[in-house]
Amino acid sequence: MVFKLVQKILSITLSIHWFMKILIIEDEDLAVKKLQKTLAAVDNSANVVGVADSIKSSVEWLSANPTPDLILMDIELADGQSFEIFNLFDIKCPVIFTTSYDEYALKAFKVNSVDYLLKPIQNDELQAALEKFKKLSHTYKPTDNSLEKIVKELQQKLQPKEYRKRFLVKYSAKLVSIEVKDICYFYSDGRLNFFKTPDNKRYAVDYTMDELEDMLEPEQFFRISRSFYVSVGCITKIEDYFGNRLVLSLNPAVDKESIVSREKVTDFKKWMGK
Repeated sequence: MVFKLVQKILSITLSIHWFMKILIIEDEDLAVKKLQKTLAAVDNSANVVGVADSIKSSVEWLSANPTPDLILMDIELADGQSFEIFNLFDIKCPVIFTTSYDEYALKAFKVNSVDYLLKPIQNDELQAALEKFKKLSHTYKPTDNSLEKIVKELQQKLQPKEYRKRFLVKYSAKLVSIEVKDICYFYSDGRLNFFKTPDNKRYAVDYTMDELEDMLEPEQFFRISRSFYVSVGCITKIEDYFGNRLVLSLNPAVDKESIVSREKVTDFKKWMGK
């Protein structure tokens, strides 16, 4: 009976004095101080056990110290992107990224093992992230590969994507190079895929419509249907069409109707309004 009572007292004491050991990886002194102040304000169990300001110092700290409960990690560091840390050290704890990148670009990366905070970090957002961490800390598995997967996806998302700048195509028994900026639209006739230039010349292209989607700059081209991409600069008129669709007038004129499919209409309007 006495033994059980002692165990209960010890358990309560440990829970009262439990501290959340946090490593901050951030290369700006002012940001570190502000983050420490915000942590103290929103959660009295938060205990900053270390600060690292670079990839090198982060790996050194992680190698020399016990695994923290949580890492607050800035993406851009003085010696590169913090993703490199994951290539150099096997991180076994959850990570909350702190970043200046736009929220829209990162929405897809809010998963159970990772969260993110946009700078400047607000008290309520940090508090919510810490609460989320506490809920997940009981079920977080070091062997879970979700962290590695998310880091790779983040890395790909944040690195500027290279789009096609030109196409080498056949025309009048010779090969010609056409700049993508000079292409008005791509379309399919059911057998072959083509594009047209402002001088109304038509060229066959040896790529499927799905392959073209990864090659074309989305700011310039929009896929209005399964068989049609249009360039924003070649649209001369937009009209309502039956079935809640839109029909476009293009310059140069196209050999088939250029119709925005019903499921694409909302995104097309947003694209045109950018």
